[in-house]
Amino acid sequence: MPELSLQNIERISRDVKRQEIIFSHLADDLIDHICCDVENAMEDGLTFYEAYMKVKQKMNPRRLKEIQEETLYAIDTKYRNMKNTMKISGVAGATLFGLAALFKIQHWPGAGFMMSLGALLLTFVFMPSALGVLWKESHNKNKLFLFISAFLSMGFFIFGILFKVQHWQGAAIVLILAGIFGILFFMPSLVISLFRDEENKNKRGVYILGAAGLILYLAGLFMRIQHWAGGTACTILGLAIIGTIALPWFTWLTWKDEKYVTPRFLFLIIGSLAILISGALVNLSTQYSYEDGFYSNMEQQQILYKYLYRNNNSLAVGNHDSLSFPHIEQLHSRTTGLVSFISSIEVKMVQESEGKPGEPAEAENQISQSEYGQEINYRLLSNPFPLAPVNDFLMPGSRKRQELDKELNDYLNFISELARDNELKESLELIRTSDLLPGKNTEDRKISLISGLHSLELLKNNLLIIELKLLSGAANR
Repeated sequence: MPELSLQNIERISRDVKRQEIIFSHLADDLIDHICCDVENAMEDGLTFYEAYMKVKQKMNPRRLKEIQEETLYAIDTKYRNMKNTMKISGVAGATLFGLAALFKIQHWPGAGFMMSLGALLLTFVFMPSALGVLWKESHNKNKLFLFISAFLSMGFFIFGILFKVQHWQGAAIVLILAGIFGILFFMPSLVISLFRDEENKNKRGVYILGAAGLILYLAGLFMRIQHWAGGTACTILGLAIIGTIALPWFTWLTWKDEKYVTPRFLFLIIGSLAILISGALVNLSTQYSYEDGFYSNMEQQQILYKYLYRNNNSLAVGNHDSLSFPHIEQLHSRTTGLVSFISSIEVKMVQESEGKPGEPAEAENQISQSEYGQEINYRLLSNPFPLAPVNDFLMPGSRKRQELDKELNDYLNFISELARDNELKESLELIRTSDLLPGKNTEDRKISLISGLHSLELLKNNLLIIELKLLSGAANR
């Protein structure tokens, strides 16, 4: 019977220890078992390398870890309890999160409670127990930072989403922490861990590209959640790198070695493609739907504005012989002036977004002059989602917001004297800025240009609706 040399045994021993088998007696038993299998295979005329590769295919690294896990589960009560806690809390937390999402979409009661409970279970029960299980199975100090950074980034992300959905303060800070831990700590430590695997030397370029694509994709998602500019570009670029370069390259390198071409590998590739394609389509569809929804609504607001403007102008001019004409003329003049002032704010916001920092653009393509005043062509906006214009012009404390609040208060005081019936007085609530414009809440600082313009369009139309009621009432006296 062929016997293995010391070099052969050392190689087998080194490979077993590389699989993070922490029980010495179990590692010794596995080494003896593999050596016997290799010697038996060599009896058929195979070389050591051929026989060892044949045995390794039967007993892959995953199976070695499963053997250790089964051993740990049988002899270590603490490990068994942690493993069961990890499984139960993971399933319960994920189920609660899924049900909370369903309840939130359907507007059913209890969504907030379930989401909070799911976040607590996943962050404070599942993740610590999973960290304990991973450490118990590996005792690899080199991977400890990888595990901790992964759990911290995931924990911050879960709570960031919870805070965002529940509209609690601090969501932005928690998500920023998730981004820092995920992009700056977890991803680099994951790449370093993969680089240390000697068996995958030829895949290091794939790991770098894959990590770069994933970082871009995660950064893009983070930017979109925060409503920062460039989020869509980052997600698309990240998906493009992963889908067109990293994944095909990884597939080609793996396909060359037949021992890796297993049903699990094929499912991995098919699943990755399904996620990448659906992610790209959803990303683009969401962006287009979001933009198209805003644009069509803004255009409808403009149509309503033109109708009200014409109608009110006709009423004001048509009652020049009325005894109430002085009041009508004054009302129409003040309303037209206030609407023009709001339109000028819209124009300045668009010019700021289309220009460079500190250098507003003329935006001649986006802004046109008509009989109704300056009109914005919303579909021609090249940058409809920056936050700066709203912060500079509409946030409480900004100069234009102070001027707008003063103009609206003066207008309210003026028309309050004309609004005699209760129904008309209730209509004055339509132009309360607290309902239409940003407040002092930190979340309001994340309102995009297109949302701010939408609020101003609503405010203009509400002013014209109130004017229409007042003009109709004055004309009938």
